[in-house]
Amino acid sequence: MDTYGNAVLRLAYTYVHNMSDAEDILQETLIRYLEHRPVFAGENHEKAWIFRVAANLSKNKIAYNKIRQADQLENQLIVQKREDLTFVWDAVKRLPESYREAIHLHYYEGFPTAQIAEILGKKESSVRSDLRRGREKLREVLREEYDFE
Repeated sequence: MDTYGNAVLRLAYTYVHNMSDAEDILQETLIRYLEHRPVFAGENHEKAWIFRVAANLSKNKIAYNKIRQADQLENQLIVQKREDLTFVWDAVKRLPESYREAIHLHYYEGFPTAQIAEILGKKESSVRSDLRRGREKLREVLREEYDFE
């Protein structure tokens, strides 16, 4: 912790851009180190292991935050007890075609991104980008039209 703590914290912060999350990653990295008690060939090997663990935990945190962010709209609707979601699908209809297709196939039809990519003849990364951008646009539309935050 004394040797690599600040460097791990800086590394995590470059990934997550949030000091609280970076501190959590630092703590989890230390826990993993203590749990596994790996044997290292030298100081460079130890440093590489610690940084690899911190980087992987940071990437996991980013993925978790994206999922949580994507579910915020759904959670907000549940909290407000809105059972009729036709206004959401009306807003989806106003999105550009590529976003509308991806959102419809993913949320309404329940297809995973790999199958959507196959259906639309796109790369899976393009589908994920369309979903992310579509959710952002949808959030804007719903904020303007229905006063969601």
